[in-house]
Amino acid sequence: MLEPHILTSAQLDSCSPSRPTREVFKIIMWKNTPHLTGQMALYWLVLGLFFQTLHAHVDFFTSIGQMTDLLYTEKDLVTSLKDYIRAEESKLQQVKQWAEKLDSLTATAVQDPEGFLGHPVNAFKLMKRLNSEWADLESLVLKDTTDGFISNLTVQRQYFPTDEDQTGAAKALLRLQDTYKLSANVLSAGDLPGVVHKSRMTVEDCFELGKVAYSEADYYHTELWMTQALKQLDEGESSSVEKVTVMDYLSYAIYQQGEIDRALELTKRMLKLDPSHQRANSNLKYFEFQLEKQRKAEEAEGEKEVKEKEKKKVDKRDVQMKRSKDPLPERKRYEQLCRGEGIKMTRRRSSRLFCRYYDNGRNPRLILAPVKEEDEWDRPRIVRYHDIISDYEISKVKELAKPRLRRATISNPITGVLETASYRISKRRATVHDPITGKLTTAQYRVSKSAWLTAYEHPVIETINQRIEDLTGLEMDTAEELQVANYGVGGQYEPHFDFGRKDEPDAFKELGTGNRIATWLFYMSDVPAGGATVFPDVGAAVWPKKGTAVFWYNLFASGEGDYSTRHAACPVLVGNKWVSNKWIHERGQEFRRPCGLSETE
Repeated sequence: MLEPHILTSAQLDSCSPSRPTREVFKIIMWKNTPHLTGQMALYWLVLGLFFQTLHAHVDFFTSIGQMTDLLYTEKDLVTSLKDYIRAEESKLQQVKQWAEKLDSLTATAVQDPEGFLGHPVNAFKLMKRLNSEWADLESLVLKDTTDGFISNLTVQRQYFPTDEDQTGAAKALLRLQDTYKLSANVLSAGDLPGVVHKSRMTVEDCFELGKVAYSEADYYHTELWMTQALKQLDEGESSSVEKVTVMDYLSYAIYQQGEIDRALELTKRMLKLDPSHQRANSNLKYFEFQLEKQRKAEEAEGEKEVKEKEKKKVDKRDVQMKRSKDPLPERKRYEQLCRGEGIKMTRRRSSRLFCRYYDNGRNPRLILAPVKEEDEWDRPRIVRYHDIISDYEISKVKELAKPRLRRATISNPITGVLETASYRISKRRATVHDPITGKLTTAQYRVSKSAWLTAYEHPVIETINQRIEDLTGLEMDTAEELQVANYGVGGQYEPHFDFGRKDEPDAFKELGTGNRIATWLFYMSDVPAGGATVFPDVGAAVWPKKGTAVFWYNLFASGEGDYSTRHAACPVLVGNKWVSNKWIHERGQEFRRPCGLSETE
């Protein structure tokens, strides 16, 4: 039994409570160990294969499109595993038949050994069995039926997700929980809008989410998910995770958020379950000491000041955001828009928004087939084009893009080095320009992957580019190639500008085509829940609709940036979001969009 640490008052005043540490699992591979059975060898080998560091990693969690491949991989492995089970069952059946036959024979023989062996045939067969047949049985038992399964597993494991994928998917759930104000209980039950394939979370799943948050010192989410894990355990769900372990994490997370009395109650509950728990015994004394110290301080302050403090409700998430130094000033407004809340356009303004058939000044390609144009917002002007890309074109774009999806990059504003984006979760893992160097780097706020499609690769891409030119009247020769994005688990792109600002003098310098004058965005899938394109500064929200596209100018006619076009892609709550976009640049537009006379014209 472990003895608890006995601390003095001085030590209690200066120390912190003992905190749980994340478990470290070690896979031990046994070789040439006589006592290890074949089944155990297979067990350790399979575990080793699953947890081994993988080099062929493609960041699966950032794209639903590529994650679908994993389902087929897993289905193939299950088929292989069933083949192995059938081979093992066949082998065991043969051994069982042999054992039953010998059991009957030996039962008869031992009743009269001498009489039994007095028969010369019985004596011969005994010699034969012990000399040859038992050796054959030994060979059968030692026969390795795992070759097919292990070979298949070895081939497939190079495509398995890694710890980064698992952690990324866990963080995506936490992000969805915050953005759409979902309780841990709702997420655990799988009760999401538009869900077809409902899936519940186990205690182990909730515990894992809590541990991911804990490892990031995110005690707000640690509390939410450890509380949910404990709730499901209290309701009787069977699990390999022990209540004491969950309480250990939970009490520390609660303490870190300043609720010492709750942490103390949990610690007492832990000790009822495990009186010898060393950390709980130490923390019990610490929490009792701190509570007494807090009580004396409150008595000194007086009842009035204590009541004033009680009136001020602390938002735990706000505290956590400050602790983690959240860089996004408009996060609350951005999340409100993602939920369909926030600023609403006045009736007078909305009465000026229209739908029309549009041919862009009698463009020859549009005279006989004008397109349906709808005003989505007035300032900045955002328009949507309906039925602008066909199902065939969408499937062809996806087909061309999917094999090339890569984790998107942005330019690091300090170093200029390309680095991975964690703030955008889509398969475009995004490239953004460094405001000083103009180089591309992978953005941590844009976890996604991108595929670039050129016009000469397929006639469909050339047709799409021509269609954008016909509708916008802008030159496509200086535009960037068509980018395709598939958003992953909780896929998002936090608020950003598409154009280079004045403090970014070298933005797009390597392209030599000037700033990004406009953005064209195709929606290539419907999204059951979430995934809106929002403009936090003005309150606009555009919801994905398959076959449509939205267009807006990033620059005024004067060439000055329109800062109201700061926008974001909201996290995908349910579904699979595919988009493609075209960034159009200044060069070549001199006579197509003449310069304005005022700065904001």
